[in-house]
Amino acid sequence: MSNPVQEFIQECKDRVNSYAHNQELKDAATTFNTASNKAQYSYNFKWMGRPIIQYPQDMMAMQELIWEIQPDLIIETGIAHGGSLIFYASLLELIGKGEVLGIDIDIREHNRKEIEKHPMYKRIKMIQGSSVDKATADLVYEAAKGKEKVLVVLDSNHTHAHVLDELRYYAPLVTLNSYIVVFDTIVENLPDNYIPGMIRPWGIGNNPMTAVDAFLKENDQFEINTDIDHKIQISVAPRGYLKRVK
Repeated sequence: MSNPVQEFIQECKDRVNSYAHNQELKDAATTFNTASNKAQYSYNFKWMGRPIIQYPQDMMAMQELIWEIQPDLIIETGIAHGGSLIFYASLLELIGKGEVLGIDIDIREHNRKEIEKHPMYKRIKMIQGSSVDKATADLVYEAAKGKEKVLVVLDSNHTHAHVLDELRYYAPLVTLNSYIVVFDTIVENLPDNYIPGMIRPWGIGNNPMTAVDAFLKENDQFEINTDIDHKIQISVAPRGYLKRVK
């Protein structure tokens, strides 16, 4: 007897697998990824009233992972306006458990105030400090004690050295079958200084994707979930969804 639920799931898997070989779709996604990053497309969205500065496609992928993993703790480096902290906290609220720990070297006072008065703040904690300072990492490790399922998101300084240090610091906290998600790997695929008038210390050859490549060469406990890349196509984190497999 056929199972329509399983049939639909398999249809989705087959369709996503086909996207790896759909050059028309891949070319269209590349064109949009490049043009939209130049236009600062990700700055236009909010989640529950706070600017999130993320692509909707990546956030859809993140909610799928969070529902699948059911994490007790989500650690995010880089806070900015706090929209992604609130996004993750709201999903944990729906699940009914867990907390979000945000880390930033400079939590702007106006952003802190808005985050702290948000209804989802009840599931959020924040640490001000460099994510690659041992003192900060020690606080994060203390917060992770006793947590059965931990998910990590890296979205702070996007230089190769910084992201590689973050990966080395925080990957050990990621639990089996959970993820460390590295945002802005897209930098490797974009022209240098792709946003007019905005000069950054990262660029081609020096960015989160190069850090991911270096990290995977020294750590065989993680692998890239390319199914996510094939599915969402439009993303600032290509090859950045790293699953802990052992």
